[in-house]
Parts: sequence; structure tokens; C-alpha cells
Amino acid sequence: MFHSDITHRRGLNRKHRSGNLGIFIILSFFYITLSGCQATPSPNATMDTSKIIDPTSEGLLEQYVIGVGDSLQISVWRNQDLSASVVVLPSGDISVPLVGDIKAAGSTTEQLADTISKGLDSFVRQPSVTVSVLSAVSAEYLQRVRITGAVNNPLSIPYRRGLTVLDFVLQAGGLTPFANADRALLYRQEEEELKVYPVRLDDILAKGDLETNYALLPSDIITVPENSF
Repeated sequence: MFHSDITHRRGLNRKHRSGNLGIFIILSFFYITLSGCQATPSPNATMDTSKIIDPTSEGLLEQYVIGVGDSLQISVWRNQDLSASVVVLPSGDISVPLVGDIKAAGSTTEQLADTISKGLDSFVRQPSVTVSVLSAVSAEYLQRVRITGAVNNPLSIPYRRGLTVLDFVLQAGGLTPFANADRALLYRQEEEELKVYPVRLDDILAKGDLETNYALLPSDIITVPENSF
């Protein structure tokens, strides 16, 4: 009788442990599932266009950071022989008369002008230097807008002020027959956060409803999914 009681208790303990293991597995599954859901960006319902700032119209590009391949104009006031047009080398350097090679990549035009002025200080009395960007090659991909998915011609093109969602879709050759037009998304980096906005392309193209015909900004990405059959 005593032996049977011990065997019965051992059986209950095994069932208890099995039950705990099952609960642990179920909870782990839900945790992983929820974590996966949190990693997927959910579309923001509406875009507050009143707060959107176009960097090309607000002077924000004055703080442009020089990169490899950029063409620069260096002007030294009253010293035409020291002025020069230069290209930033793959090393990030430029060569300046009297100063020699200096690092340009990673600096703003103001910072680079200050560096050159300090280098010329031993040769020119109170040098006044200005640096202008003639060709911002390194910024090309930072300024691009892109459309991908169920369009006839996916595009990645330089940003142009005034470009809208409708303009971009038409440039991409329109939608394919398999496009899920009203499930398109616009991805936009706003400060430190990636925002995702729904774009109702069917409303725009077929109904003339321009509520989501947003003006695009540099680095915007539009994705058009296909219908699932």
C-alpha cells in the first residue's frame, strides 16, 4: 500500500512537470510571436503635412557634409592664385595651394574653410576663405526617392522638389495588374523615427481622391504590394 502511494505521487509530479513544460512552451511561443509583431512597423493613420519641412526650401542643406567625389570651389579673398577648384579624393583629402593635402570629407563647408584659413595663416595675413560645393556627388543617394513592388518600372531617382506620389507612380509606368493599390505604403524617416503611412493609390488613380497624394521628400520609399490569391 505504501509503495503504491509513492508510485502515485511520482506520477503526479511527472504530470505536474509536464504541465509546467507545456505552459512554458506556450508562453514562449506567444512571446516570440508578440516580439515579431512589434518588429513590424504599423502604418500611421494620417500624415500631419502641416509639420513637414522640405530641407531644400528651409536652408537645412547649408550644413551639408562634404563627401568623397564632391567638387569644391575654394576661394581666397584677394588671392586668386590660391583659389582653386578641387575634387575630394577617395582618401577624403583635397590638395590646397601652400597648405598641401588636408582632410575634407566629413566636414561642412564652414569647417573646411576654417581649416584652410588656419593652414594659410603662415603665408597670408588674415586669410578669408570660402568653400562652395559645385557638385554634391556623395549626397546623390541620400537625396534619392524610390518606388518598388507592383509597378511596371521600379525606380530610384534623384529627389526633385514638388514630386508627388502620383507623379512618381506615373514615372514608374503605373501599376501592374496584380497590384494591391490601396495597400501601398510610404516609408519616411522623421527625425529619429521611421514612419510608415498608408497610400491609397486606387483612390488617387481611379477616383481622383488626392488625400494621400503626398508631396515626397528626400529618402522617401514607396512600396506597392501584390494581391494575394
